[in-house]
Amino acid sequence: MECTVTLEAEVLATYPAEVRIPAELVASTLAASNAETPRVLVVLDDDPTGTQSVADLPVLTRWEAEDFIWAFGQGKPAVYVLTNTRSLDPAEAAARNEEVVRNALAAAGSPDTLRLGFVSRSDSTLRGHYPLEPDVIAATVADVSGEKTDGVVLVPAFPDAGRVTIGGVHYMRGTGEETGRLVPVSDTEFAKDASFGFSTSVMADYVEEKSQGRFTADSVIVLDLNIIRAGAAAGTGDDAARAKISADAIADAIEAATDSTPIVADIVTENDLRALSLGLEEAERRGKKLLYRVGPPFGRARIGQEIRTELTGAEAYAGNTPSEAGGLIVVGSHVGVTTRQLKALTEQHSSARIVEIDVEKLLGAEADGHLDQTVDTVVEALKGGDVIVHTSRLLIKADDPAESLRIARTVSAAVVAVVNRTLKTFPPRFVIAKGGITSSDVAAHGLEIRHAIVRGPMLPGIVSLWEPVDGPAKGIPYIVFAGNVGNDQSLADVTRKLSNTSPLAP
Repeated sequence: MECTVTLEAEVLATYPAEVRIPAELVASTLAASNAETPRVLVVLDDDPTGTQSVADLPVLTRWEAEDFIWAFGQGKPAVYVLTNTRSLDPAEAAARNEEVVRNALAAAGSPDTLRLGFVSRSDSTLRGHYPLEPDVIAATVADVSGEKTDGVVLVPAFPDAGRVTIGGVHYMRGTGEETGRLVPVSDTEFAKDASFGFSTSVMADYVEEKSQGRFTADSVIVLDLNIIRAGAAAGTGDDAARAKISADAIADAIEAATDSTPIVADIVTENDLRALSLGLEEAERRGKKLLYRVGPPFGRARIGQEIRTELTGAEAYAGNTPSEAGGLIVVGSHVGVTTRQLKALTEQHSSARIVEIDVEKLLGAEADGHLDQTVDTVVEALKGGDVIVHTSRLLIKADDPAESLRIARTVSAAVVAVVNRTLKTFPPRFVIAKGGITSSDVAAHGLEIRHAIVRGPMLPGIVSLWEPVDGPAKGIPYIVFAGNVGNDQSLADVTRKLSNTSPLAP
């Protein structure tokens, strides 16, 4: 039965308090586990916004064996691979997942020298190819190594961006006048997505719906807050002792998992994520083979990384000499929050040139001429200051999901062409890409980034800065900005940090 809007405090009142778990406790636990054979998590990110919660980790937009060899050589506990599969049809997404996993395993070599774990990172509002992607990862691992997956752990929560899971129900936190209230994610615009829509916020029911009954709701293991916070309920011991109680409770609850059993986790805070990480580590120590289908902050907690404070403008340019050209802000997402952010930016950044890519022209006979004119306009405008390039706000979509994806790809290809041709003609001071598919395609094709390091977030817990380490964009800060995160001021706030033009109006 679907839930209605309710007060978060009322929902949480029936559960124990969170267990305080320092990131260092998770990191030290993992260090002990990996003392003999190091392990690296390979995060297959279905758009680039999964990096917004982590820092100082390698990112790949290509996934040949040599790319993984470079990434593994960085000596980090995780590597992010930008698969961009949310923009692909199911068959293409499946093929790409398989290719990434096979190449990663080949590059890693013997599991006696390097162990790999696999994370399928997707949307915190439940959009994406599920259960297809974890299914393909599990099948590929089994084919290559003979190792079968016992459980697939679903952790869509993203507390930094207001997405939490309580009692097996996934919510969005209200903002403004709705602060303190929880809205079932199925009651939001994201559930009506043309390609990945869904009808329920009850995670066990979501699993049954998306798997078309292959996994029934009653077969899903739900790690609710009573389990995640079992250490607090025990009421004794120090933080480490309470964390151990929670970890054991989580591992005990997972014990029955076999043959890719779905496992849903309640998450409200970073401490909950860390408790879950310790529990998963304990379950794996006991022999369970797990895959993860998660939102952005899971990776940070799973490797025991501290929450990185937001980067300043000076830190964004550290080690590089910024160009005197204007910056390029590219907006492709059509979700409501992006449109509001774009409106705030244009109102406050009066010196910026605004260039619109007309989607109707892209889909017609005028496409080539419209692109040529757009590039010329952007290049000339960058000589005098920042340029905001956005697609027309009228969302054109079809009843057929495949046709909707085709339209999205056409628009994205045009955005990529504008960025790439601009980069080759007059490189901008910085690039901000707004929207998942947009930021993925701009990274891999517009800026021709192959290898990068994610430096950290530009806003608390969200919006990542990549430093390209090769290609024509080397030295240009690249900001990956999800379409569905932040408040109305967030795009203006990030631009304000990076811009060298007159200060944006407050």
